[in-house]
Amino acid sequence: MYLQLTIFSLSLKEYMLPCLNKKLFGVECPGCGMQRSVHLLLQGEFMEAFKMYPAIYPLMLLLVFLVSTIFVKFRFASQIKLILMLTTAGAILVSYLIKMNILF
Repeated sequence: MYLQLTIFSLSLKEYMLPCLNKKLFGVECPGCGMQRSVHLLLQGEFMEAFKMYPAIYPLMLLLVFLVSTIFVKFRFASQIKLILMLTTAGAILVSYLIKMNILF
């Protein structure tokens, strides 16, 4: 299974899309690094994935929760979803501001 995941991960690298915002304006967008971060996650490089795109873990947690709510009904699903969305948006915003040297 690990070998199959590695082969799949290697083939994904060939199909990564360039950032249109960066190509046109020379400025990274808030999503820059997400594809490479997912690629690193699939390779098992968890710390490198976080360094590439710090919002990857809240985003993955949100996606897992959203998919799981299709199959399982949670008692406070809407509140959990809202908290996860705000956490993800906050992580994206803070990491982008740090990357652009606006914060710290």
